[in-house]
Amino acid sequence: MSFSQAVSGLGAASSNLDVIGNNIANSATAGFKSSTIAFADMFAGSNVGLGTKVAAVIQNFNDGTTTTTSRGLDVALSGNGFFRMTDTSGAVYYSRNGQFTLDENRNLVNTQGLTVTGYPASGVPPTIQTGANPVAISIPTDQMSARATTTASQVANLNSTDETPSVTPFSASDVDSYNSKSTMTVYDSQGNDHALDMYYIKTADNQWTVHALDSSTSPASDAGTFTLAFDANGQLTGINGGTASTVTLQINGSNGAAANQNITLSMLGSAQQNTGSTTFGNPTQDGYAPGDLTSYAINDDGTITGTYSNQRTQLLGQIVLASFSNPEGLQSEGDNVWSATNSSGQAAIGLANTGTYGSLTSGALEASNVDMSKELVNMIVAQRNYQANAQTIKTQDQILNTLVNLR
Repeated sequence: MSFSQAVSGLGAASSNLDVIGNNIANSATAGFKSSTIAFADMFAGSNVGLGTKVAAVIQNFNDGTTTTTSRGLDVALSGNGFFRMTDTSGAVYYSRNGQFTLDENRNLVNTQGLTVTGYPASGVPPTIQTGANPVAISIPTDQMSARATTTASQVANLNSTDETPSVTPFSASDVDSYNSKSTMTVYDSQGNDHALDMYYIKTADNQWTVHALDSSTSPASDAGTFTLAFDANGQLTGINGGTASTVTLQINGSNGAAANQNITLSMLGSAQQNTGSTTFGNPTQDGYAPGDLTSYAINDDGTITGTYSNQRTQLLGQIVLASFSNPEGLQSEGDNVWSATNSSGQAAIGLANTGTYGSLTSGALEASNVDMSKELVNMIVAQRNYQANAQTIKTQDQILNTLVNLR
């Protein structure tokens, strides 16, 4: 019996060294989770015992250190959750390793080729479809289509001490027929840019007339005329005799673009003050020219945004996370991935930074959570354990040899 006890101890110590060695070997593996071995004693109707056995190998799912890589497709996951991935047959796996790349179809994959899943972006402008089933996340190279300008805004601070122009009627070519001018760029339905020039003419105290011309045509085409009224404090009271702060202008598209395109211009916030000169804030408008994808990045909330040559950004998708009621029940499949089991429970799908789900850090990786100093100490203990069990066999052999040699 003593021999079998010692042999079981040797086997247990050897298994312990295997686990420790595997931890040390993966100390530089991103997203790796260290393991510890659990032993159980064996009895078979005897108070002495039959030795020991390996009861379980338990993984430690505590976070590893977040390390910066500055690579756009690297993502570190901190806290609860796993990246959800699928293989070519549709089998689902889970990982903490955020070292992602693109395959030949521009799908987001891990280093073993498993496809990262998430919610798609669709619509104009694209929005995340969080109610959809997770699908493969891809980085399309499609061109961003042009968008015609429908709304615009301009804040003007008109100088109250300006005199009425000495020349009438208004002419864009005669600077003496208007007081000030502002320009904004707007776009038609095909993304052609139009320079919308607005000429401000003081007609009386607290009264101004604005002529809007599209100077991208030759000759410049009339986009609309409107009046601005201000109160005694210089605050805008309305446009064209009403109380609204918006007016509708109209441009004609070029090169076959839509004609009679309406643009709602807001002058909200404009004022008439004695500032010494008329000033204009930066105009804004919602149109843009077409653009090609120039770069992309994964953000901290898992959304993937593309940057285009027209200086616009657009949502391309969002990575989902999976969580389990018992992560220690996951089955390790190698290649830094796990699969769900009855013990782990089914995966719950959600988004980073929501509920109990962890957070993502773009341009970084979660390092292995192996504590090297702890593993080296455990190695010494396991080695001594192995030596002690070997010494037990040696002692039992000496006792048996004594019994055999009795005369």
